[in-house]
Amino acid sequence: MTGHSQEETPRCEQRGEASSAACQPTEKLDGRGGQIARSSARCEPAGRLSGCLEQAKESNDPPAQPRQAATVILLRDRDGARQARELQVLLVQRTAEARFMAGVWVFPGGSLDRAELASPHGHRLAALRELREEAGISLGRDVELVAFSRWITPEAVKTRFDTHFFLAQAPANAAVILDGQECVDHRWISPAQALRAHESGEMQLVFPTIKHLQRLSRFETVAQLLEAARKQPVQAVLPRIVLEDGSPRIVIPGETD
Repeated sequence: MTGHSQEETPRCEQRGEASSAACQPTEKLDGRGGQIARSSARCEPAGRLSGCLEQAKESNDPPAQPRQAATVILLRDRDGARQARELQVLLVQRTAEARFMAGVWVFPGGSLDRAELASPHGHRLAALRELREEAGISLGRDVELVAFSRWITPEAVKTRFDTHFFLAQAPANAAVILDGQECVDHRWISPAQALRAHESGEMQLVFPTIKHLQRLSRFETVAQLLEAARKQPVQAVLPRIVLEDGSPRIVIPGETD
């Protein structure tokens, strides 16, 4: 796995999902009507941004250049309670030995390697490669990856990522094969169940994963989600870290200080 990644960067710091853990616009995705509407921006407490603010740099330093990264949100439909169809996502758990986001449940993803950085399709290639390396699932280059979101780590953070999130439908009967080193467990789970597991302390999630799960939870099927996402252009979001009553907070563009 490390052979595909930027040599100067430890693998544990290459996850674009990790340090892009800032915020996103609170876009409302209506799973029933397939419509997407943008609500007002929000300001989130810094305490919920695990893996982000502890890396905050000195304020007088110039912003670090964000690394390019890609993440896959793999989807499938399964029978849920009362025989209703249920949207599920794949989450993998990082090893407890990792020095960055140890034990956290995440979507598969990471930094672009040198060849991918030189390709006009680099983010999509990286998303497919990371899914294959971390979960053992090969989608093939002809599989549709639907652009879903793009997060850029705040300029106040030392380790920054410009992360492209993609949606993809899992192949039928896809078997997850973990590497056993970086990722040690996996779960197919509905977004709502994952959020409840996080609230109960069963699953540790970081802020970007939580926000994506909240968006995904508004949909009942993969088809509904993909149809809605295809219609919504993705805009890059660059949140800011500000002080509020002496405590750092994350502000989404459009939110007043």
